[in-house]
Amino acid sequence: MKRTYAITALGIFGISALNAQNITQQQAPYKGIIGTTLADSKEAWTRNTVAAQGAPNVVWIVLDDVGFGTSSAFGGLIPTQTFDSLANTGLRYTNFHTTAICAPTRAAVLTGRNHHRVHEGGFSHVWGSFGFPGWDGRIPSDKGTIAEILRESGYNTFAVGKYGLTPDEDITDAGPFDRWPSGKGFDHFFGFLGSQDDQYKTTLIEDNAHIKPDGRHLNEQITDKAIQYVDRQQASKTKKPFFLYYAPGATHAPHQVPDEWRDIYKGKFDHGWDAYREQVFKKQKELGIIPKSAVLPDRNPNIPAWNKLSADEKKLYARFFEVYAAYLTYTDHEIGRLLNHLKGSNLLDNTAVFVVIGDNGASKEGSDDGDIDQSIIAVSGGKDRLAYNLAHIDLIGKPEGVEVNYPLGWAQAANAPFRFWKSDAHSEGGTRNPLIISYPKVKSKGQIRTQYGHVIDLLPTTLELAGITPPEQIRGVKQDTIQGTSLVYSFDDAAAPSRHHVQYYYLFGSRAIYKDGWKASYAFQTKNKVAFVNTYSVEDTSHNDWKLYHVDEDFTERVDLSKKNPEKLQELKALFEQEARKNNVYPLIDWDDVIDKGKRLLQQQQLIHK
Repeated sequence: MKRTYAITALGIFGISALNAQNITQQQAPYKGIIGTTLADSKEAWTRNTVAAQGAPNVVWIVLDDVGFGTSSAFGGLIPTQTFDSLANTGLRYTNFHTTAICAPTRAAVLTGRNHHRVHEGGFSHVWGSFGFPGWDGRIPSDKGTIAEILRESGYNTFAVGKYGLTPDEDITDAGPFDRWPSGKGFDHFFGFLGSQDDQYKTTLIEDNAHIKPDGRHLNEQITDKAIQYVDRQQASKTKKPFFLYYAPGATHAPHQVPDEWRDIYKGKFDHGWDAYREQVFKKQKELGIIPKSAVLPDRNPNIPAWNKLSADEKKLYARFFEVYAAYLTYTDHEIGRLLNHLKGSNLLDNTAVFVVIGDNGASKEGSDDGDIDQSIIAVSGGKDRLAYNLAHIDLIGKPEGVEVNYPLGWAQAANAPFRFWKSDAHSEGGTRNPLIISYPKVKSKGQIRTQYGHVIDLLPTTLELAGITPPEQIRGVKQDTIQGTSLVYSFDDAAAPSRHHVQYYYLFGSRAIYKDGWKASYAFQTKNKVAFVNTYSVEDTSHNDWKLYHVDEDFTERVDLSKKNPEKLQELKALFEQEARKNNVYPLIDWDDVIDKGKRLLQQQQLIHK
């Protein structure tokens, strides 16, 4: 039976789009012989596949809204002991990329395919989805997830934390559940289905039903649940390996931290965001995270110098980042608690751990003065918001601070050494995130890898480690091509040439195309100046132009070569067009389209309430 919501969403765009996302699941043909009697018949059984002997357990950890220059494992000034330990026993990938925002990144990582290819060009929320194959927010059945593949290959599969890929209209206890985690290959799920949630009063789901949160911080709850799932699986003695997808809401807003953690960095960031960037930049060079030739870009447009701020501004802004830093360290601690439990259970020696430190760059959603209550954003003249924040500074980090996010200056600092931030798909500040892979059977320890990578590469890397060939079918549905490239070739060869040669980026107008060390990018300028899509990322606000960077030599995208090398720019623009057509990027939907749709939805709601 086809879902009525799919018909409603896509009916006006034609039957081909409808069929593209609603692929009927069919059982494989029966291979036995059905005679008249049992004696002249031959039985055939559908048996569960058994994982290969010695197949590793797999843990994927995907954090939320963490910039490249935050974690101490990658030169940041925020201590992350667990990540440091994993990096020292594993590999640090410094040329790894996301899609610049949460839902597209998560869809890409779970399927091993580009985000528009799996229909997640924007969001699964009604305001961020559109009735086209690249944009409807509904991952089709022919784009099987890592959980579906591993479960079909003899694994138990668990997910905890943020999912973010379930359409709004499906998020009721009546279902349908085919686009909940349970419908996408996970045996058990504990967390929330949306994009952002309160860390104490979470809209909490366990398996296929809403449950009441117990009042503790979500990080603690999901860690306990992950441990419980693994322990219960091990107690069953099935001898199956397990796959755990651990995706905390941290460190997305609201920045809420338990009492005992909230003040651990009090006074530690009084030096401000300019000094932070410079110190991180120096440390990253010392660690080999960035090339010696890299140059630190100037502050982003409209970010004030720290030493030009008032005493009140410095006090407020420093407090925002103290709490954020505590939030990241606390999250690292909870991940450490999980990994220590696996170690104590003698499971870690055969477990591959992947840590993606952020599903995009640091968030610009905090606006100029930071947020405590987002409704204050609507107040005219930013100083009113500043006054409000100063009057409510004690709420930062507490359960009552339900919208807390730091100001823009810290967003750039957290992305050091890059320019710009979350949702800027044209910039490394939006799309470059650290990756750690730690697996005891890898010979190289504590080394850095610079091969180009993208979140779509995690799935094929995992399958290669597990000795699994990508299936042609999942539950009778013929599967689309996996687009990612396994990174296993780089594990023990630091000098191996990159195998991921081409990658497009597109997010609501902002776009880029990468090919073999060159990158063309286009910074979309919205006509709407609101916090989430502000124009601060555009270098030249008079018009939008493609720019060209030789990123193999210009690590921080400072020198635009578009006028000097127009042939290369045209080549890359043509390649973007090719990739866009291949991956369902068209029609090009931008932030102005999203905002216009949001206004229409709001007007409809107001009419209904009248």
